[in-house]
Amino acid sequence: MLTILKLASFYRKWGIIMGKYFGTDGVRGVAGADLTCELAMKIGRGAAAVLTGSTGHRPRILIGKDTRQSGDMLEAALTAGLCSVGADVESLGVLPTPAVAYLVRKYNADAGVVISASHNPMEFNGIKIFASTGYKLPDEVENEIEAYIDNKCAGLKLATGDDVGRVTYRTDGIKDYTDYLYESINGDLSGLNVCIDCANGASAAVARQLFPRLGAKCTFIGVEPDGKNINAGVGSTHLDNLEKAVIEGGFDCGIAFDGDADRCLACDEKGQEIDGDKVIALLAMNMKEKGRLDGNTAVVTVMSNLGFIKFMECQGIHTEKTAVGDRYVLENMRENGYAIGGEQSGHVILLHHTTTGDGELTAGKLLKLLAESGKKMSELNGIYEQYPQVLVNVTANAAQKAAYKEDEVLAGFIENEQQKLMGMGRVLVRVSGTEPKLRVMVEGQDLEAIHRCADRIVEKINKRILKQ
Repeated sequence: MLTILKLASFYRKWGIIMGKYFGTDGVRGVAGADLTCELAMKIGRGAAAVLTGSTGHRPRILIGKDTRQSGDMLEAALTAGLCSVGADVESLGVLPTPAVAYLVRKYNADAGVVISASHNPMEFNGIKIFASTGYKLPDEVENEIEAYIDNKCAGLKLATGDDVGRVTYRTDGIKDYTDYLYESINGDLSGLNVCIDCANGASAAVARQLFPRLGAKCTFIGVEPDGKNINAGVGSTHLDNLEKAVIEGGFDCGIAFDGDADRCLACDEKGQEIDGDKVIALLAMNMKEKGRLDGNTAVVTVMSNLGFIKFMECQGIHTEKTAVGDRYVLENMRENGYAIGGEQSGHVILLHHTTTGDGELTAGKLLKLLAESGKKMSELNGIYEQYPQVLVNVTANAAQKAAYKEDEVLAGFIENEQQKLMGMGRVLVRVSGTEPKLRVMVEGQDLEAIHRCADRIVEKINKRILKQ
């Protein structure tokens, strides 16, 4: 199993190579501290230079963002960097990440940039870039941009006169993206009464138009962003409020997005969570019934629950496993021609329709399945029993993350803990690519045993890596 490999071998096997600035999902950090205006400007200049070199013409760049207070500041700095090297910018305003991925293709732009830290707290922000194809930039292109950042963009010719890039503001993005989702979902949700949590993030404008248009009766929460409250006690990382609202309001189910709406989680009418594994299982089974499950395979990560894996085997559906991160899921899907993949956290990629995880598309497909099934959501939620799982997040800075990767004594300790589970569970300890954390996951049939296992590993990490 992956978890019993030496750490160095693990990272080599799964190809987890994060750049100096770009992680698994763009550049992330605390806005104004890690992700500064200076860095944003350099990213803009580097990206414009790389795109100019690859396209041979004056590039057009779309920029969208979520509702964080720091978004305007970073957009201004990024735009200045892009325009200073001669790229034109089209500002889309607040839009979900998957909307930018779609619109960069629809508008024939050379790239799209999203300013968002997804599910992270408001003090964080991020910059992720999509190519003209709607897919995230490949590693080699990100490396080229990083090279410009590292040498402080030395040697770049700055534009003057009419070579300076122009900035325009578009207001048609929400309508165009909503129309695309409506056509892609192609369902009738009449009769469903749904509570939808938009995380005080980027999904609200689209969701308020889309789901009533599909026929659902909708109540929305988390739709009052103030720049500070994105993901704050709401959204896919905080399901408690949604679950309570669903039970008290007598809704058929609840839907929750994260700050940039590339994730979707749900709960049934009893307030019980439906995680990404359950969503993928339900959609994959439906696709198989309709002859749309290409390769009879779903692509997931090493974090997927063992209960999910065993259930899919019983359904005759193969699962491919990748490193954590939707980019690795997507790479596997594209290489092998698979149609569905995703993560337990709610990133679901439906490659027949889109090029990245799309929370609102996923929600629409799940609600369509519910409407057509004639069942209650709790019946769908009960398709398999999950193995108990313990997840502990250990705060760790960049240096501590690096030390963890090189610590062979710790790797051996984790391997021994895996062996103690006697084949009745698994251990996975990994470095987060989006947050300053080490994640310790232990899964198995015996809840007390996996709790003890997780505690021992965390204690060892604290002693060897954090020096506590």
